[in-house]
Amino acid sequence: MSQPIRILVVGCGHMGKSHAKAYHAMEGFEIVGVVSRGEASRRDLLDALGAEYPQFSSYEKALAETAPDAVSINTYPDTHAEYTKMAFAAGCHVFLEKPIAETVEEAREIVAAAKAAGRKLVVGYILRVHPTWARFIEVAQTLGKPLVMRMNLNQQSSGEMWHTHRMLMNSMSPIVDCGVHYVDVMCQMTRSRPLRVSAIGARLTEDLVPGMYNYGQLQVVFEDGSVGWYEAGWGPMMSEVAYFVKDVVGPQGCVSISGVKEGEASSDDIDAHSKAAALKVHHAELGPDGAFARPDEILDCADEPDHDGLCRLEQEVFLDAIRNDVDLSDHMEDAVNSLRIVLAADAAFRKGATVEL
Repeated sequence: MSQPIRILVVGCGHMGKSHAKAYHAMEGFEIVGVVSRGEASRRDLLDALGAEYPQFSSYEKALAETAPDAVSINTYPDTHAEYTKMAFAAGCHVFLEKPIAETVEEAREIVAAAKAAGRKLVVGYILRVHPTWARFIEVAQTLGKPLVMRMNLNQQSSGEMWHTHRMLMNSMSPIVDCGVHYVDVMCQMTRSRPLRVSAIGARLTEDLVPGMYNYGQLQVVFEDGSVGWYEAGWGPMMSEVAYFVKDVVGPQGCVSISGVKEGEASSDDIDAHSKAAALKVHHAELGPDGAFARPDEILDCADEPDHDGLCRLEQEVFLDAIRNDVDLSDHMEDAVNSLRIVLAADAAFRKGATVEL
């Protein structure tokens, strides 16, 4: 049997904890250390694992002392470029939480560094391993062209989650941080070149760095005529009415993710962000009498993985890429492309004008 991949976990917040649970449980990985500036977050992660691993407050020191085979980077986006390039320079493979970087230039530098080092880079696009979302994309591709794609994820946050959101907004808005997921889904659905983006936004609190906004909606137009919008807002003021919209319409009908019902979960529940009770498929075909020729279909999604289960699926992809030398060129380019689109949308909001891609 192959030796386990010795992995250093950097960042001990929610995502770092979920990925660490996967490494701790999988035979293919061996955790060699956990890194966080705060001792409390390291302790919280280790308590969640029910295990002890070496702790570090310095990433540079941890990288030198543990000499890992791979690094899992689950920190805020403003550290992604520096930390990832340091890992590649040390000969490590990298799992990197989304978004890949703060700028397109940094994203391309990260991809170039991975290729130059001959190491694997997997970016944490959790919806790509989600069986329900894979089915959602497959059904959307049967609806004809153009597609109309409507998606949002608004989060009414308080306490620790609002602190996390404010920290994220030190470097990027909600439509950038979360938007990369959903723009990536739109690109998979259409398989068409995005042409232009526009956006609206609003600053609903002064509890942010200057120039930042905590609500936004972006609109994308594709070469095949498809259009999509994504809406995201964070904060204690956000509404929980219609916070989860995942809906695609085409000439042949529509498909929607029916998420958790109002009252069953709050919008700051991470498990609820990707959870689906069912897919509802509607067929547009009419019969001779003008009525719908086929009834709507409900595709049950009751057995889908929870958030930790999805994170484990991501790490299985990472392990397979390392073990079997999987070509990740398309994966890396897709991560750069979705970042390029959402950053263009952010620029469109700030300029008050449509941005051509």
